[in-house]
Amino acid sequence: MHIFAPAKVNLALHVTGQRADGYHELDSAVVLLNCGDDIHISAHDGFKLTADGPFGSMVPLDRSNLIAKAVDLMAQYHSKSPDVHIHLTKKLPPSSGIGGGSSDAAATLVGLAEFWGCDLPPVDHMTRLGADVPVCLQRGTVRMRGIGQQIDPLDWAWAGWYLLVNPGVGVSTPDVFRRLPNKSNPPLSVNKQITTDPIGWLRDQRNDLQPPAVDIAPVIQDVLDTLSRQDGVELVRMSGSGATCFALFDDYDACQHAARNIVSDQPKWWVAMAQTCCE
Repeated sequence: MHIFAPAKVNLALHVTGQRADGYHELDSAVVLLNCGDDIHISAHDGFKLTADGPFGSMVPLDRSNLIAKAVDLMAQYHSKSPDVHIHLTKKLPPSSGIGGGSSDAAATLVGLAEFWGCDLPPVDHMTRLGADVPVCLQRGTVRMRGIGQQIDPLDWAWAGWYLLVNPGVGVSTPDVFRRLPNKSNPPLSVNKQITTDPIGWLRDQRNDLQPPAVDIAPVIQDVLDTLSRQDGVELVRMSGSGATCFALFDDYDACQHAARNIVSDQPKWWVAMAQTCCE
């Protein structure tokens, strides 16, 4: 069985508070893209996890992996033995702010539900794996609030091209949150501009984690500056807690030209083009 695990991009990410248990309250516009990892599930005597792909060598194959935790969650919830072989083709850079590990876990949950003929666990169980896991079950563009448990459709109907760039550095999400000076910021301002002028609407939003992430890894600013210099770019921002940044292009040729420029100038950076994943 094959399941696609799409990249997740935070178009905007507002940190609106912090709960007594330490979890941060978020308000985020999230889009799922048609580039990502691949999960293959097959029967096995006991649990086995393997990986290949461009970033396969960086994948931990022990129980610390979110895929393994997702298997354990499904097995425990349905009182089953975790007798499966999960093979991951890792195409997204790890620890990069585009939901790679969370999307892999979400895809594993979906695949096992079909493989075993059972239901998905409740959302509050999924968020124990990570706040991004429930949103990675979605397609298209959605609004994610709270600690990831409240997800609603978002009528942000922009249909252009995304250019994703990662400079090859990992950024610790807890470190980024620790450096955030204000953890009670205004939420997204959702209004009719989201449909009449989607790029203009998005420019009025922000990623509260971008400044502290740049402070930790200044190369993120280099990526943002590089993307901003490309012809035809509509908007540039960092996704999640970094270090992946994205640029929006209305025109495919402009996006492809920018991708080629960056690959030529920065051959060690990861670069990918994508569109919204709607199915």
